[in-house]
Amino acid sequence: MNWFELATARKDELLKELQQLISIESVLDESAATEDAPFGPKPLEALEYLLHLGAEQGMTTKNVANVAGHIEMGQGDELIGVLGHVDVVPAGDGWSVPPFEGRIVGSKMIGRGTIDDKGPTMAAWMAMKLVKDSGIPLERRVRLIIGTDEESGFRCVRRYFETEEMPTLGFAPDADFPIINAEKGIAGIELSQSSTNEASSLVFFQSGERTNMVPDEANALLELPLSELEASFQKFLLANNLKGKAQNVNGKTSLIVSGKSSHAMEPDNGINAAVKLAEFLVTLNIGGQGAKFVKTLVDAFGSDSRGKTFDGYFSDEMSGETTYNAGVLHFVREEGFTIKVSMRYSVSAPFEELVEKITDYFKQNKVDVRVSSNSGPHYVDASDELIQTLSTVYERQTGEKAELLAIGGGTYARVLKKGVAFGMVFPGEADVAHQADEFVDIKNLLKATAIYADALAELAGKKD
Repeated sequence: MNWFELATARKDELLKELQQLISIESVLDESAATEDAPFGPKPLEALEYLLHLGAEQGMTTKNVANVAGHIEMGQGDELIGVLGHVDVVPAGDGWSVPPFEGRIVGSKMIGRGTIDDKGPTMAAWMAMKLVKDSGIPLERRVRLIIGTDEESGFRCVRRYFETEEMPTLGFAPDADFPIINAEKGIAGIELSQSSTNEASSLVFFQSGERTNMVPDEANALLELPLSELEASFQKFLLANNLKGKAQNVNGKTSLIVSGKSSHAMEPDNGINAAVKLAEFLVTLNIGGQGAKFVKTLVDAFGSDSRGKTFDGYFSDEMSGETTYNAGVLHFVREEGFTIKVSMRYSVSAPFEELVEKITDYFKQNKVDVRVSSNSGPHYVDASDELIQTLSTVYERQTGEKAELLAIGGGTYARVLKKGVAFGMVFPGEADVAHQADEFVDIKNLLKATAIYADALAELAGKKD
């Protein structure tokens, strides 16, 4: 069966359905959340759109509490699960085209979600249709499980698996090819300090919306005249090749620094605007708790993202180095400050010991440390049937060796009893998830569709 030819023949259908899904601005909106739409109306709309497509194809569909759902085909006692998500992170700034249009420019489709994770999910959906239409008899059921809160804590799939069947094995098309069999643990670490009522020129500081993104903008308000700051601020921006703005606000000075957003699993791929603005502020005599806040930020996160400063460094052969992303930062002179950190820790890392070391470091500066969330690491051995099958499929479809990978990102694979992340960023391809002008290469979208169709046929098809 030439799956790539079959996928290419239905390219227009795939692109049209993907564009329709991208046009739904399915960002978490808790301000608009209701009992019927727990994560806001748009994530629910995206879920309902996919379930509608499944019903149109005569497949079994189910909506689970308006937070997740599935499309199923085939027969058999065992279940193959494919876990994708239709929620996306906020668009942010810097786009060359509208982020929720799915505009095709040359060989690419540009839009929020094209690579994380609407594009891969729609490739898996097309793969299901190709397998169904091929008439290949299945001895295992195939279920596309759709989540709507992957970017903000996996609440959707946790609720889903409270009542629904756990797949025998499966994969999440939401990362890199060839195969990711190791995912680091993901913990939320919150650093905080209540107001000390010390005089400070720093009135306000804010940066970041999500801990799983490197913040691309930071702003601060200082009780200092613009004339004292503007020249040195412009010199700082120039020296660091940054963009920013200084302006007068009722006698105070507002400073804005632009950085570069990236996924928190590799903070070094971005430029943390909060850290950069703090690096300028530490050169000023702002005094009080404001000075302590920016110094804490620069000391802990300014030199590296591996936690060496606060004794949080750890690395292993399976998954590499533990990383730390200071993603959401907030200071108000009358309230104090919080720094919310995404910690991506190695598979074999002694998590409790690392937290203890981190706590001891920040305690010296009277900063409180709290673990706000923790999702443990996920690992599947290379000898497992799932990995052996997916390796065979990947090598057959690409002609390249299926190397096993580890990531700092968290995919739905970690909620499966036996699951891996399987595509769809190919080796050597830029990972533009969470960035402005996120895109999917259309040929690679078709290639991934072929790989997924082959994988489903192998995992679920009847054996001779």
